[in-house]
Amino acid sequence: MEDLHGKRAIVTGAAQGLGLAMAQGLCEYGIKVCILDISPNLQQVVEDLRKKDFQVVGLHADLSDQAQINYVFKKAVDLLDGDLDILVNNAGIHKPMPAVDLPVEDFQRILGVNVTAVFQLCRLAAQEMKKRGKGKIINIASVLATQGGFNASAYSTSKGAVAQLTKSLSNEWARDGINVNAIAPGYYNTELNRFIIEDKERFASLVSRIPAGRFGNPEELAGTVQFLASNKSDYINGVMIPVDGGFLGR
Repeated sequence: MEDLHGKRAIVTGAAQGLGLAMAQGLCEYGIKVCILDISPNLQQVVEDLRKKDFQVVGLHADLSDQAQINYVFKKAVDLLDGDLDILVNNAGIHKPMPAVDLPVEDFQRILGVNVTAVFQLCRLAAQEMKKRGKGKIINIASVLATQGGFNASAYSTSKGAVAQLTKSLSNEWARDGINVNAIAPGYYNTELNRFIIEDKERFASLVSRIPAGRFGNPEELAGTVQFLASNKSDYINGVMIPVDGGFLGR
């Protein structure tokens, strides 16, 4: 995938977990990456990646605040020397809770970050990519885009919306040379899933349903994002690729 060298990418929510693994995977091919994240650890993450000779910049962003998205996106493109080839919409939030107990405000906030911000960033990225006649947009969905999950009414709703948004935008922008696709991670060893891993009964139940017999490690997502960011995927549009140890095929 030598064609990736020298390209520019924005990866949201990449100060930890799956986002960090995907950002590092892009860096490994010589891509300059701008990480957008709300984490107070963002600058330390950037510095750690730079120690590996990766080209990385960081920008603090609260994607629940729709008013700042236009500014944050423009600033990110400026930090990438005015170019953008790849957008990875990874940032997402979750509040595990029975639906009858979940405040409507929390439901709306989850959809705001997981769907509305993704829509906003996709549109902004497409405007930049159309100027060059080429671009890659990679949205991070979830296996819960096709399953209801448990105590995940807002999260599963948001990820189902991401999957459908991906299809819709791919129909609009494929003729412009912009590939819009999604990745559906399964269950991974991340902080987001800490509450599951610590629930021994639920953890064992989930692992028993995963053909691979384990939760994934974040770095195992890197290959898929590298592929979708490269010219090798130029004729792939509107798909959602599960990277789940076989969970959805069970």
